[in-house]
Amino acid sequence: MAAGQIIMQRTLLVAALLPAATLPAYTEDATVSYKSLAPDVALDMARAALDRCRKDGFQVAVTVIDRFGQPLVVLRDRFAGLGAISTATGKAWTAVNFGRDTGELFKAMQAGQFSTEYSKLPNVVILAGGMIVQAGGATLGGIGVAGASGGDKDEACAKAGLSAVQDRLDF
Repeated sequence: MAAGQIIMQRTLLVAALLPAATLPAYTEDATVSYKSLAPDVALDMARAALDRCRKDGFQVAVTVIDRFGQPLVVLRDRFAGLGAISTATGKAWTAVNFGRDTGELFKAMQAGQFSTEYSKLPNVVILAGGMIVQAGGATLGGIGVAGASGGDKDEACAKAGLSAVQDRLDF
Protein backbone atom coordinates (compact mmCIF):
# COMPACT_ATOMS: atom_id res chain seq x y z
CA MET A 1 0.00 0.00 0.00
CA ALA A 2 1.38 3.39 -0.94
CA ALA A 3 2.27 5.91 1.76
CA GLY A 4 -0.32 8.34 0.40
CA GLN A 5 -3.09 5.78 0.79
CA ILE A 6 -2.11 5.02 4.37
CA ILE A 7 -2.12 8.72 5.26
CA MET A 8 -5.50 9.13 3.58
CA GLN A 9 -6.99 6.17 5.49
CA ARG A 10 -5.71 7.48 8.83
CA THR A 11 -7.02 10.97 8.05
CA LEU A 12 -10.47 9.57 7.25
CA LEU A 13 -10.45 7.48 10.42
CA VAL A 14 -9.57 10.49 12.58
CA ALA A 15 -12.19 12.60 10.81
CA ALA A 16 -14.83 9.93 11.44
CA LEU A 17 -13.97 9.56 15.13
CA LEU A 18 -13.45 13.24 15.92
CA PRO A 19 -17.15 14.26 16.21
CA ALA A 20 -17.83 11.44 18.69
CA ALA A 21 -14.86 12.47 20.81
CA THR A 22 -16.06 16.08 21.06
CA LEU A 23 -19.64 15.25 22.12
CA PRO A 24 -20.46 15.14 25.83
CA ALA A 25 -21.30 11.73 27.22
CA TYR A 26 -25.05 11.09 27.16
CA THR A 27 -26.71 8.99 29.79
CA GLU A 28 -30.42 8.34 29.92
CA ASP A 29 -32.09 8.38 33.31
CA ALA A 30 -34.58 5.66 34.07
CA THR A 31 -37.15 8.20 35.27
CA VAL A 32 -38.18 11.76 34.47
CA SER A 33 -39.45 14.30 36.99
CA TYR A 34 -41.82 17.12 36.11
CA LYS A 35 -44.27 19.51 37.70
CA SER A 36 -47.94 18.67 37.34
CA LEU A 37 -51.01 20.86 37.66
CA ALA A 38 -53.19 19.65 40.54
CA PRO A 39 -56.85 18.99 39.63
CA ASP A 40 -58.10 21.23 42.45
CA VAL A 41 -56.03 24.14 41.15
CA ALA A 42 -57.26 23.45 37.62
CA LEU A 43 -60.86 23.48 38.85
CA ASP A 44 -60.36 26.76 40.70
CA MET A 45 -58.78 28.27 37.60
CA ALA A 46 -61.65 27.17 35.37
CA ARG A 47 -64.25 28.34 37.88
CA ALA A 48 -62.64 31.81 38.13
CA ALA A 49 -62.57 32.12 34.32
CA LEU A 50 -66.22 31.07 34.07
CA ASP A 51 -67.21 33.50 36.82
CA ARG A 52 -65.44 36.37 35.07
CA CYS A 53 -67.22 35.64 31.79
CA ARG A 54 -70.58 35.39 33.57
CA LYS A 55 -69.92 38.74 35.26
CA ASP A 56 -69.20 40.20 31.82
CA GLY A 57 -72.43 38.69 30.46
CA PHE A 58 -71.01 35.79 28.45
CA GLN A 59 -71.93 32.10 28.41
CA VAL A 60 -68.72 30.19 27.69
CA ALA A 61 -66.87 26.92 27.98
CA VAL A 62 -63.58 26.66 29.82
CA THR A 63 -61.06 23.83 29.50
CA VAL A 64 -57.92 23.38 31.57
CA ILE A 65 -55.47 20.80 30.25
CA ASP A 66 -52.32 19.27 31.67
CA ARG A 67 -48.88 19.63 30.12
CA PHE A 68 -49.57 16.65 27.85
CA GLY A 69 -52.76 18.11 26.38
CA GLN A 70 -55.20 15.99 28.36
CA PRO A 71 -58.23 17.75 29.89
CA LEU A 72 -58.26 18.12 33.65
CA VAL A 73 -61.41 20.26 33.84
CA VAL A 74 -64.13 21.19 31.39
CA LEU A 75 -66.88 23.61 32.41
CA ARG A 76 -69.65 24.72 30.08
CA ASP A 77 -72.28 27.29 30.94
CA ARG A 78 -75.86 26.34 30.09
CA PHE A 79 -76.18 28.48 26.99
CA ALA A 80 -72.63 28.28 25.63
CA GLY A 81 -72.53 27.48 21.93
CA LEU A 82 -72.33 23.97 20.55
CA GLY A 83 -68.68 24.27 19.55
CA ALA A 84 -67.53 26.05 22.70
CA ILE A 85 -66.05 23.00 24.43
CA SER A 86 -64.03 21.81 21.44
CA THR A 87 -62.87 25.37 20.69
CA ALA A 88 -61.82 26.02 24.31
CA THR A 89 -59.97 22.70 24.39
CA GLY A 90 -58.27 23.48 21.07
CA LYS A 91 -57.16 26.89 22.32
CA ALA A 92 -55.63 25.40 25.48
CA TRP A 93 -53.99 22.60 23.47
CA THR A 94 -52.57 25.07 20.95
CA ALA A 95 -51.09 27.29 23.68
CA VAL A 96 -49.35 24.33 25.32
CA ASN A 97 -48.08 22.79 22.09
CA PHE A 98 -46.79 26.04 20.60
CA GLY A 99 -45.56 27.39 23.94
CA ARG A 100 -47.34 30.72 23.43
CA ASP A 101 -50.72 32.22 24.20
CA THR A 102 -53.09 31.89 21.26
CA GLY A 103 -53.72 35.64 21.16
CA GLU A 104 -50.00 36.13 20.43
CA LEU A 105 -50.10 33.42 17.78
CA PHE A 106 -53.14 35.03 16.17
CA LYS A 107 -51.44 38.45 16.01
CA ALA A 108 -48.27 36.89 14.59
CA MET A 109 -50.35 35.09 11.95
CA GLN A 110 -52.15 38.32 11.02
CA ALA A 111 -48.80 40.08 10.67
CA GLY A 112 -47.47 37.32 8.40
CA GLN A 113 -44.89 36.19 10.98
CA PHE A 114 -46.60 32.84 11.59
CA SER A 115 -47.84 30.62 8.80
CA THR A 116 -51.59 30.25 8.34
CA GLU A 117 -50.87 26.61 7.44
CA TYR A 118 -50.54 25.82 11.16
CA SER A 119 -54.23 26.57 11.62
CA LYS A 120 -55.01 23.62 9.32
CA LEU A 121 -53.37 21.08 11.63
CA PRO A 122 -55.59 18.83 13.77
CA ASN A 123 -56.58 20.27 17.18
CA VAL A 124 -55.01 23.66 16.46
CA VAL A 125 -57.20 26.69 17.22
CA ILE A 126 -55.41 29.98 16.66
CA LEU A 127 -57.88 32.43 18.17
CA ALA A 128 -57.33 34.51 21.30
CA GLY A 129 -58.46 32.87 24.52
CA GLY A 130 -55.86 30.11 25.05
CA MET A 131 -53.10 30.65 27.58
CA ILE A 132 -50.15 28.59 28.64
CA VAL A 133 -49.92 27.87 32.38
CA GLN A 134 -46.34 28.07 33.61
CA ALA A 135 -44.57 28.30 36.93
CA GLY A 136 -40.88 28.40 37.74
CA GLY A 137 -40.00 27.97 34.08
CA ALA A 138 -42.02 24.75 33.80
CA THR A 139 -45.07 24.29 31.61
CA LEU A 140 -47.90 22.94 33.74
CA GLY A 141 -50.72 23.06 31.21
CA GLY A 142 -53.07 25.45 29.49
CA ILE A 143 -56.44 27.14 29.82
CA GLY A 144 -58.81 27.84 26.98
CA VAL A 145 -62.02 29.88 26.96
CA ALA A 146 -64.51 30.04 24.10
CA GLY A 147 -67.95 31.53 23.59
CA ALA A 148 -67.67 35.21 24.46
CA SER A 149 -68.23 37.73 21.69
CA GLY A 150 -64.60 37.88 20.59
CA GLY A 151 -61.26 36.37 21.39
CA ASP A 152 -60.18 39.38 23.43
CA LYS A 153 -63.07 38.72 25.83
CA ASP A 154 -62.26 35.01 25.98
CA GLU A 155 -58.66 35.96 26.75
CA ALA A 156 -59.73 38.32 29.56
CA CYS A 157 -61.62 35.44 31.19
CA ALA A 158 -58.66 33.07 30.78
CA LYS A 159 -56.38 35.68 32.36
CA ALA A 160 -58.81 36.02 35.28
CA GLY A 161 -58.70 32.27 35.79
CA LEU A 162 -54.93 32.21 35.69
CA SER A 163 -54.65 35.21 38.03
CA ALA A 164 -56.96 33.55 40.56
CA VAL A 165 -54.48 30.72 41.15
CA GLN A 166 -51.16 32.40 40.31
CA ASP A 167 -50.07 32.59 43.94
CA ARG A 168 -50.52 28.81 44.22
CA LEU A 169 -48.48 28.20 41.07
CA ASP A 170 -45.42 30.27 41.96
CA PHE A 171 -42.67 28.24 43.56
